Amino acid sequence: MMALTTVEPLLTPNEDPETFVPPPNIITTPCDPWPRPYYLEDGLRKVHPYHFTYNTYCKQRWRGRGILDIFATEFRDRPQEYYKDAIECGRVVINGQKISSIHEMVKNGDVISHTLHRHEPPVTAQPIGIVHEDNDMIVINKPAGVPVHPAGRYNYNSIVEIMRAERGHGWNPLPCNRLDRLTSGVMFVGKHAKAAEKLTNQIMARTVKKEYIARVIGDFSEGDVICDQPVMQISPKLGLNRARASGKDAKTIFKKLAYYPPTAASNGAELKETGTRSEKERLRESKMEWKAKEGYSIVRCLPLTGRTHQIRVHLQFLGHPISNDPIYCNQRVFGPSLAAGDALSDDDEDIISRLSKMGKSEAAEAMAYHDEMMEEYNKRKAEKMTGELCAVCDTPLYSDPGPQELGIYLHARRYACQYGDWDYQTPLPVWALPPAGMDGPIDTTTETDPMALVDESGELKLDQSKFNRHDTAKYTQQPKPLWVMPG
Repeated sequence: MMALTTVEPLLTPNEDPETFVPPPNIITTPCDPWPRPYYLEDGLRKVHPYHFTYNTYCKQRWRGRGILDIFATEFRDRPQEYYKDAIECGRVVINGQKISSIHEMVKNGDVISHTLHRHEPPVTAQPIGIVHEDNDMIVINKPAGVPVHPAGRYNYNSIVEIMRAERGHGWNPLPCNRLDRLTSGVMFVGKHAKAAEKLTNQIMARTVKKEYIARVIGDFSEGDVICDQPVMQISPKLGLNRARASGKDAKTIFKKLAYYPPTAASNGAELKETGTRSEKERLRESKMEWKAKEGYSIVRCLPLTGRTHQIRVHLQFLGHPISNDPIYCNQRVFGPSLAAGDALSDDDEDIISRLSKMGKSEAAEAMAYHDEMMEEYNKRKAEKMTGELCAVCDTPLYSDPGPQELGIYLHARRYACQYGDWDYQTPLPVWALPPAGMDGPIDTTTETDPMALVDESGELKLDQSKFNRHDTAKYTQQPKPLWVMPG
């Protein structure tokens, strides 16, 4: 006999079947010009303006916020009035649909699209140097001032897109390490995913030693200078970092390669005695000691951690910032002391406000050693808004960047496998060579090699218990290594 069993229906009479919800609409870029719209002019690589669409999914911090509020606070490229007009005219849409109000709330899963007439800043026309190439990897010498990836105002004027333009539309360069836009030097570009992953994993595992060259104001200390001030990001929007006791652990070794005193042409007139006090003494008394630091030093830098702007921040903390650094050597941003030895002040909001004005209404040149004529020339040449508008899209136009904005005196000179499997390096950059009429090293020396202080495990060979602790303003004792303690 067969038993009968009652089976409940899968759907109740009042229940609708599940329906497929299509993904949000995504707007595509109107064109993908090939060859890329490059042209060379006045030593710069420029890009003809073109239409482009940005697409981005709603970030967690955007949920429940108005669309105009998001654009006005998250993006620095255009003024708020531009974004308001773009929303109302339909150049900014959500899920492919025109936005009904500038206050419309963004929710999880939304895709925001922004189509605009894109104006890219110029970069140097200097070619990308090839240090080494094989079937797996290209080791390049990145020019200063060129970003690695498309980001912000840069797209085709990036290392990735320039190399693609040189090697073919279908070629996909895979950068394995990242250098700041203003920094030059050694970079690794994988030819295929397996090679890129292998080297990226080495770097992430901290089995790759890196040496940088910097040119800093003043006569840097002799001996081994080790700074382990923690570094904290205080403005993600501006990419601004500071030495902060509550920041992330950071450690850098510094060794001076050379010092070049000022000449009459580079330092202006000789310091004159005024009564019983010299000009240098009066500068010190007015808390502008950095201006009294004469000449410049070439310093070798070995970062043992990889915090953003770590070397730049540590050199600023030590009182010897990179001499043409538009952020960390800028008195209009950090004040008369340039934040030397400062890890505790509470003026972050003031500094963020001052920095946000740089490059808009003012020139963002570093407060370095220029006579008045050179400083005024650089100020005129620096990239800033011209007051003119694009005839196509009414976008405010920028002037071409000046020479001092195409890069800073920071160069990734050498990357080496900790176990000795490979070692790639470049010559010293031109700005690190002896100036005309002076003697000095034209290459690095064994005695000043900071990598000699680190063993195969990446740890310092020196006995840290024997390091002397000194105030940062007095770290001139040698040959004992200096340890600059936090706080």
